[in-house]
Amino acid sequence: MPDKSSEIQTITVLPGKAKDGTKETFTEITLRAGDLVSIVGPTGSGKTAFINDIEVFACGDTVTGRTVLVNGEVPPDEMVRDPAKKPIALITQNTKCLADLTVSGFLEMHVKARKIADTTRSEETITLANRFTGEKIDGTMRMTSLSGGQTRSLLIADAIAVSSAPIILLDEVESGGIFKENVIDSLKKNNKAVIFVTHDPLLALLSDRRIVMRNGSVEKILEPGDREQAVISRITWIDSALSRVREKIRAGEILEEEADVT
Repeated sequence: MPDKSSEIQTITVLPGKAKDGTKETFTEITLRAGDLVSIVGPTGSGKTAFINDIEVFACGDTVTGRTVLVNGEVPPDEMVRDPAKKPIALITQNTKCLADLTVSGFLEMHVKARKIADTTRSEETITLANRFTGEKIDGTMRMTSLSGGQTRSLLIADAIAVSSAPIILLDEVESGGIFKENVIDSLKKNNKAVIFVTHDPLLALLSDRRIVMRNGSVEKILEPGDREQAVISRITWIDSALSRVREKIRAGEILEEEADVT
């Protein structure tokens, strides 16, 4: 199977319009392999619409009026229409799987659809998914029995290991039950272009660029560089402390000592 990442050098988003019809003020937003881009803004500001435009390769035909180019050109129809040839994996907030398959059955079906000969790919995907969630996933589990965090973890691992999509779009990666730092680390190691919607301050700070949305429009594009390192260190400590408290509460423990949050 050819590596799609070798075919995609850039994804370029051209401006459209805000909810009130005014034109967006940015010139273009270009994404390359290894880019980590967060999308932030109030509820209803157009964050999900932005990643949806990328997923459908918008050509001025969505409500935003944006256009998405691949390697500087309108993508070929087969890339847009054929799921097997689409270089994008979109993981949304709605991750309920309706098919009553086992986890292994679901993955094996996808591996077969992708014409992948590697017989260990399903097991590798489950192993990777278990790096993302504290709720262990087993191949014999039914897809319909997985929690939201387990399902999201499995679909992200599937996008990395089975789809081999060079571009991954995530709508709210910080769902409960997911080790978000492990997800981001794995995506970086696999040289993916990752665009994610988030309300999580640490995830937003860890991205290379932040796209700030308002009223359905891109309001700002921030590239902080090293200027936020001190803030990142502090927020990382706070986030780790909250994670420890969360796990103790889930385990049914009573938090009485200051040591519980240090």
